[in-house]
Amino acid sequence: MVLLAAAAIALLLANSPASDFYTAVRDFQVGPHQLHLDLSIGEWAKDGLLAIFFFVAGLELKRELVIGELSNIRSALLPVIAAVGGMVVPAALAFGLSVGAPGHETAWAIPVATDIAFALGVLALTGSWMPTAARVFLLSLAVVDDLGGIIVIAVVFTSGLDLVWLLAAVALCALYWFLQHKRIRSPWIYIPLAVATWIAVHSCGIHATIAGVALGLLTRVRTDPDEEASPAMRLEHRLQPWSAGLVVPVFAFFAAGVPIDGEALSSVFSDRVAIGVMVGLVVGKFVGIFATSFIAVKLRIGNKPTSVSWLDMGALAMLGGVGFTVSLLITELALEGAAAERAKAAVLLASAAASLLAAAALLRRGRAVNGNGNGNGNGNGGPAGETPGNVTHG
Repeated sequence: MVLLAAAAIALLLANSPASDFYTAVRDFQVGPHQLHLDLSIGEWAKDGLLAIFFFVAGLELKRELVIGELSNIRSALLPVIAAVGGMVVPAALAFGLSVGAPGHETAWAIPVATDIAFALGVLALTGSWMPTAARVFLLSLAVVDDLGGIIVIAVVFTSGLDLVWLLAAVALCALYWFLQHKRIRSPWIYIPLAVATWIAVHSCGIHATIAGVALGLLTRVRTDPDEEASPAMRLEHRLQPWSAGLVVPVFAFFAAGVPIDGEALSSVFSDRVAIGVMVGLVVGKFVGIFATSFIAVKLRIGNKPTSVSWLDMGALAMLGGVGFTVSLLITELALEGAAAERAKAAVLLASAAASLLAAAALLRRGRAVNGNGNGNGNGNGGPAGETPGNVTHG
């Protein structure tokens, strides 16, 4: 809700008499020139704050890989395959529909990502009846999806690589891992180290958010005997509220402020790049995630959670079309000027359509499940893990 409010306020400001003030604040530059960090407020939100969001995403992915759902090969394969399908099909559709249009060389990357916070938020609001396995599948898919988006950013949108700064970034990451390995816990060491790593990654020419996911993946997940929680769990617990409640909404506030009037909307639906983005997110994500999941299960490559039906999988696949945060980020990297504004509007429209379609499907399924007396979504009408007729009452 905070995320939606931030995007709505940005849209209102960008389409009101205060639009000049909004643009002036977004483009106001601040930061040390000596370190080439004299960035605009919008760039600080995109390059700086989003590094925290991707750090949390890296922590979630590391947890799932080491001790979570992705630690088992067969259980891990389905969301991974679904995520790959959910990247390839939208990218292919976006490229095919926009080929020949200005910016099509990089715009295909815009619909590859799924917004973790937004998708899980829609699921929590409209699909709370679904089993835990559904949330874990969506979380794993979105995290792998965003990791793919990060790789796309690193490969496609990196230019003028500075090897000295790159080596410095690698050395700082190695130092971070070494301190984790030696069980050093002082935040007074890690905070300056994280800032220095971010500066090195930013200066070497790779998008600075890569620093966040790299440090997240290097954080220790397993708990020592003398610990109540591992460093990754503690950091995720402490940073998640700031990431979801401040970092992502602030980025959305500065990224979603695009002019939308009758002329702008008509240009979105006549711009082949924007059309490719919308079709990629709404259609490509659904087809890519659902089709690859179905094929993987039928070929016995991956295991579908038994408590999640194929209709539920369809709703989850539709949620994959909520690109929002990472799609807006890639838009700013891929396009400039009016083309970027039209593509941003396309991302907002497509994400809204995908979330509404998924919410409608989840609500419809929820009514059907509740009407059959299976409100918990595990298919047996009793508490999770119990079967009818064997429920004991103490």
